[in-house]
Amino acid sequence: MPFVTLLGHRTWAKIPAAGPTVVLLHGGMSSSASMLRSLGPRLKKDFRIAAFDRRGHGRTADTPDPFHYESMAEETVAFIELLGRPVHLVGHSDGGNVALLVTLARPDLVRRSVVIGANYHHEGLMELDLMTRPSPEFDLWAMKYAESSPDGMEHAAVVFDKTLELFSHEPTLTPADLERVSRPTLVLAGDDDVATLEHTCSMYESIPDAQLAIVPGTSHGLLKERPKESARIIRRFLREEGALETLAPVRRARRAPDA
Repeated sequence: MPFVTLLGHRTWAKIPAAGPTVVLLHGGMSSSASMLRSLGPRLKKDFRIAAFDRRGHGRTADTPDPFHYESMAEETVAFIELLGRPVHLVGHSDGGNVALLVTLARPDLVRRSVVIGANYHHEGLMELDLMTRPSPEFDLWAMKYAESSPDGMEHAAVVFDKTLELFSHEPTLTPADLERVSRPTLVLAGDDDVATLEHTCSMYESIPDAQLAIVPGTSHGLLKERPKESARIIRRFLREEGALETLAPVRRARRAPDA
């Protein structure tokens, strides 16, 4: 099993050979395995695929510290620096939130960024019927968590509680923050995703020259529901070079030349 040390913590990671690289950033209460299955095989023709399990997720053990998106972004920066080259970021859910923070903090490490089912502010989420504990749903998730976690099933409740606390208070970015994103960004979401469509569109409108794709007939699980379609959209975006040109620009035509 491949492990590296990130910020002093033993971390499961997939380290590819040199070349154009995509780093897959998994969602909360999940692991890299999900995105490696859904997107990995469909992107590997054009890109080297890298991934790591964040602290307290997948095959990486937890610590007593609470979850914060800023610390997740710091982990990601450390991982990219370990790779030793700028990368494309493709993040789902929490991974998309992290991709935004990394792009803002260290644009020198990012070529292009795809944020999938993300929310830049916690108030942008729909009213969700979240899993509770104890419950049969939690027990099923805990069993899945324990299949890979070195912390075992007894730690599942700790991760669950820390995740709910994170969701209730973070992230706290604003449209003004998003205006500072300086790398090409694709905002991708399902038409029945966890963030409101208004919130998703405000993200797209706030990021300079962003692109927007809403996959019809999908939910927050669009990468599993429409893996081929999602990967096709992502591949097209990541393979683009230079400034985007369209036949009849309206929104982009109104931007200042130095925006």
